[in-house]
Amino acid sequence: MVSLIVGAKGKGKTKHLLSKAAELQKELKGSMVYIDKNNKHMYDLDSKVRLIDMSEFSMSSTDEFLGFICGVISQNSDIEEILLDSFLDNALIDSDEEISAAIDKIDKYSNKYDVNFVISISRNKDELPRKLQDKVIVSL
Repeated sequence: MVSLIVGAKGKGKTKHLLSKAAELQKELKGSMVYIDKNNKHMYDLDSKVRLIDMSEFSMSSTDEFLGFICGVISQNSDIEEILLDSFLDNALIDSDEEISAAIDKIDKYSNKYDVNFVISISRNKDELPRKLQDKVIVSL
């Protein structure tokens, strides 16, 4: 399953994503990965959550980022949840078409590998492609 937390920059999406991580961590049997553009929130996460700082990796396209996600999934078959903060920046996405295509691929990964994704996107709900609107769990 793919769930979205959406809203303009500075509206508190990261705060909601961190709360979601804490909530999910209490009930997980497997592992959780939190992917962010830096390690600023390292101490806000439970020590059992794997934080991946994307500033340590050089990505030049959305396809590279999605390949990176596949690599994360393949390295640990116990991953149940992947939380993606600053999604548009990390995935190098600029357009609605790219958002839709990337979320479609992530949805396929979710179904195939039984991994849930919670993704923060710096867009208002009404700015998202219509087919993604039912995935929104928090709109700020």
